[in-house]
Amino acid sequence: MTRTNELGQPIGDPVPGWTPRPPTEPEQLVGRRVRLERLRPDHAPLLHGPMVLESPPSTWTYYPYPDLTDPAAFEAYIAAVLALPAAWPMAVLSPDGAGLGVSCYLRKDPANGSVEIGSIIYSAALQRTAAATEAVYLMMSHAFDDLGYRRFEWKCDSLNEPSRRAAARLGFTYEGRFRQATVYQGRNRDTDWFSVTDGEWPTIRAGLEAWLDPANFDAAGRQVKKLSNFLTT
Repeated sequence: MTRTNELGQPIGDPVPGWTPRPPTEPEQLVGRRVRLERLRPDHAPLLHGPMVLESPPSTWTYYPYPDLTDPAAFEAYIAAVLALPAAWPMAVLSPDGAGLGVSCYLRKDPANGSVEIGSIIYSAALQRTAAATEAVYLMMSHAFDDLGYRRFEWKCDSLNEPSRRAAARLGFTYEGRFRQATVYQGRNRDTDWFSVTDGEWPTIRAGLEAWLDPANFDAAGRQVKKLSNFLTT
């Protein structure tokens, strides 16, 4: 039933006891297969090879960065990520510290308990792996479970089908398309929006944890059941 005020106007549901949340600024998030730590300029040499030299150029198609083959250009990319407003960039590393990629908290809004995961660039070695899924899970869990956020966002170029599929696979709900949202590399970007809310998170968390459980992988590291078998949102 829709709530109304004393003037008969429809209004939103109350949020009892709500207070602004702490900022999403973890120094480190650790899982079984991957760990994330606050991105620093000195991560550049560790990440340059895996993300650029050992990954196909298609990895960078939907990002506003030029050719990063030169180490100095890659260092400039790291500096640009570190300068993003309302952001907290994270380096994605293997348990033994090998560089795998970059993922960021963006659009941080502690007052309303909302944050976005974005500027995700995974090396070829990380893409389509359990470690890649775990990296997103760790960032979501920190926002929802550690800090009590209400909303977790995912946005991508509407033509970036791998990113759209990843959002859907991870349990995000499609919310719509912002047409002609930005211009990058001299071309238009329509931006698709996805989200998970705190009410949806317990089911999604349980599904992700069940899929990530070592018992769901055989001796060769192949999944026994797909993530979709565990998500019932």
